[in-house]
Amino acid sequence: MELANHPTIRVAACDLNGQMRGKRVPGGYAAKLDQGAIRMPLSVLNVDIFGADIDGSPLVFASGDADGVLHPTGRGPVPLPWLDAPQPLVPMAMHHDDGLPFEGDPRHALVAVLDRFGARGWQVIAATELEFTLVDDSGETLHRVRDPRSGRRLEAPGILSMTQMDAFDPFLTALYEACAAMGIPAQTATSEAGIGQFEVTLNHQDGLRAADDTWLFKTLIKGLAHKHGFSATFMAKPFANDAGNGMHMHFSVIDGEGRNLFDDGGEAGTDLLRAAVAGCLAALPGSTLVFAPHANSYTRLVPDAHAPTSASWAYENRTAAIRIPGGPPQSRRIEHRVSGGDINPYLTFAAILGAAITGIEEGMTPPAPITGNAYQRDLPAMAPDWETAIDRFATDPMVTRILPEQLIANLVMTKRQELRLMRDIPIETQWKTYLETV
Repeated sequence: MELANHPTIRVAACDLNGQMRGKRVPGGYAAKLDQGAIRMPLSVLNVDIFGADIDGSPLVFASGDADGVLHPTGRGPVPLPWLDAPQPLVPMAMHHDDGLPFEGDPRHALVAVLDRFGARGWQVIAATELEFTLVDDSGETLHRVRDPRSGRRLEAPGILSMTQMDAFDPFLTALYEACAAMGIPAQTATSEAGIGQFEVTLNHQDGLRAADDTWLFKTLIKGLAHKHGFSATFMAKPFANDAGNGMHMHFSVIDGEGRNLFDDGGEAGTDLLRAAVAGCLAALPGSTLVFAPHANSYTRLVPDAHAPTSASWAYENRTAAIRIPGGPPQSRRIEHRVSGGDINPYLTFAAILGAAITGIEEGMTPPAPITGNAYQRDLPAMAPDWETAIDRFATDPMVTRILPEQLIANLVMTKRQELRLMRDIPIETQWKTYLETV
């Protein structure tokens, strides 16, 4: 893609809430992107869900609101198929003037975790399953999406319904075309348990690329939905009495010769797999905030709602937080099932993979895998509410093993400010805050 041929291009980095923050610049900037031509305040990656500065943040007035420098991530420019005028996006990451990564950038946090695998000659292979809900947000109340063929609102779920897929075929067809244009490996699309809810899986690939593509995919879905006359949201629970949106992350680890280090030739998997599971379980109570980062997130994390509420693992059991799927031994992998669709992909990948490599480094051993319904067992619980999750995250020793100190402090300040502000917003109107921002 020849960026200089475009009148304007976009550059953006990922803030702590997973939103794109950046600029629209002339195409002529393309030759200067590697030279630090794009500068933004470091504090921009640490604004709250409303887009406001964090009160008391040392990144703002105490430091003079200093600039950082944006550099391309290496993901490469991508088209934005939902826009009428071609404006490629160049994904960026934040650095200091001396070239060092800014520790408040969530993508850098993931890179640091992946470097721990790389130091052993290993590579993470990851995939995501993303659920989203199509809605009508044209009024003061959030409504179910209308069937594009009849104009009537959907009234019932369509689990794996091909009829519902047909109703939204123009949108889904455009989605596959857009993913192909952006280099996002979209695989299966299904109609899910929620009314107007769909799930799209992204294929297994390098862990960093998988996180990049998950971030881009979330923006694509929202933009493309608008182009087709409705809205799409990754809110954890758009409607109180309907299914929530999750984001399941699958991963395995391969060595330099491409061998899956979780594969022992059978169903159980290797000791390395179990150590990674143990690390993930140990980190769950303290890192709940990453997997459920918003007020709305905790309406999804309730028993018997297809979302895990405790730290457990199992083979082929979707009530557990950590599931080992069946299938051929060479495909043995871990599925982390806790996250809502409202997460920041980079923070989520960093928290999951950082927990896994910590479990491996420390030779952790998990408890016995559970059988049966996890909701009916007495198991270690994740944080039960948003405020508890924030407090645990601020001091948890596993979190400090995984994420940089500055990022932890920034996220805690951000979430405490959001917690204070969201208390003044009635639950029935909180969707106006979260619909487009998560």
